[in-house]
Amino acid sequence: MTTEAQLDYGTFEATLARSKQLEQDLQKNPQNYKVLTGDRPTGRLHIGHLFGSLQNRVRLHKLGVPTYIVIADYQVLTDRDTFENIAENVRQLTIDYLAAGIDPFDGKTFIFPHSHVPELNQLMIPFLTLVTNAELDRNPTVKEEIQASGQKRVNAGMYTYPVHQAADILFCKGNVVPVGKDQLPHLELTRTIARRFNDRFAKKQPVFPEPQPLLSEAPIILGLDGSQKMSKSRNNAIMLSADEDETAYLIKRAKTDSERTITYDPENRPEVANLLLMASLATGKNPEVIAEQIGDGGAGKLKQYLTEAMNEYLRPLRTKRKELEKNMDLIEQVLRDGVAAAREEAIQTLEEVREVMNMKL
Repeated sequence: MTTEAQLDYGTFEATLARSKQLEQDLQKNPQNYKVLTGDRPTGRLHIGHLFGSLQNRVRLHKLGVPTYIVIADYQVLTDRDTFENIAENVRQLTIDYLAAGIDPFDGKTFIFPHSHVPELNQLMIPFLTLVTNAELDRNPTVKEEIQASGQKRVNAGMYTYPVHQAADILFCKGNVVPVGKDQLPHLELTRTIARRFNDRFAKKQPVFPEPQPLLSEAPIILGLDGSQKMSKSRNNAIMLSADEDETAYLIKRAKTDSERTITYDPENRPEVANLLLMASLATGKNPEVIAEQIGDGGAGKLKQYLTEAMNEYLRPLRTKRKELEKNMDLIEQVLRDGVAAAREEAIQTLEEVREVMNMKL
């Protein structure tokens, strides 16, 4: 087995440089890559998801890169007691994807919940034999998520879900995973599992690629409280499904400061800077330019500017979203088609795995 020292993928700067090289080659040779990305179905998506990941998925999708979007429904069980709304959340996530511009009918894009692809989940067993308890216990992302969940008793699923993520990525032989910096430990574990599987079972002809991270350059959007990352669970988000009046109400309640003159100063005025950043993302204007335009109009004028800009930006998406909500048969067909395509891919991969492990009958 590979030594633990090989878990280190180098500095963040080196990873960022590789990501930039990968981005350049994706533009030229999209057919050489396969993207795996996804979300947990804990609720509808918000503007932080839109600017942070959805727009990047749409961009890769339009480049023609084959893309698998996994809705990680099993993972909801790792840190939440509630499960009643999982199926509805899966459908609502799919609506958000399509409203944002994902086209599941192009023959290259597949949306599916991983609980419906049993062959994918079967990869968990051999993958678990390739990592140690200590490696799972040290994963910094898992530690942070355990702390955020507030669980007094941590179930085994929480520790092993990075291995489940590895199965999500490798079942389709995904070789590109768009991630933020905080998700790099998960992806490095996936790379390690792929490498160890190939070294142990498939030295002559590797079965799995070592997926590369495509680091997002999207800025982190704070919630309307101005102190934490935007999140459904923190009640500080503007949902994509919110109407214009609700958006105006939420922005009006957003935290700012007492200074009347508006300036873009993320370090000293994070709340005001966050609202300017959201306005910048919605308009394409530099946040400093927007701040200068508002001047001494104060927080009220800033919030009015952001409300108008955000509602105008989201109007086409929300219109499409309302149309899709009226056609749940279409949404369910998208998911059935995605499951069928994912299972076809997973069955083929599992056959290869059984063969190299000498388990094929």
